[in-house]
Amino acid sequence: MKVLEELRYLVLAIQREGNRLLAAELRPLGITPSQAEVLRVLRDHGPLTLNALGGLLVCETGNSPSRLVDRLVAQGLVQRSVDKVDRRYLALSLTAQGRALHRRVVTAENRLHRTIDGLVADRELSETIETLRAVADGFPAGAALARRRDPAQAIRPRATVAQER
Repeated sequence: MKVLEELRYLVLAIQREGNRLLAAELRPLGITPSQAEVLRVLRDHGPLTLNALGGLLVCETGNSPSRLVDRLVAQGLVQRSVDKVDRRYLALSLTAQGRALHRRVVTAENRLHRTIDGLVADRELSETIETLRAVADGFPAGAALARRRDPAQAIRPRATVAQER
């Protein structure tokens, strides 16, 4: 097996297993990993327009996350509200129920992170992270993650409600 082929399959294997473990943690909460990501992004960066949210998601790159948001609105976790300054814009934010569930999502994610920490506890990760960023940053999902990590990135995130005016 070629080195780059192994790298690709290692990343795929880790992603699949991580997603499987996270899905199992989230199942009792009634949400998927993609829905949990929306809650995290809205809590950390909201309120956001639909386009701004889409620019920060790893689970839905290149597509409008409207169906994902519609499901969360129907569950009472996300609300759409008209912007108070410019009524042409809708702002997405967490409801009280969404904020409460967000705290449980963080707890579920922390359990997954402890599992991963147990697997890599004696390893230096900075070079690994640097290598993975170099690969991921060449793709839309990596760019979205870079924007979440550092909003001052040269690649500007799609505007928040206030920025779109």
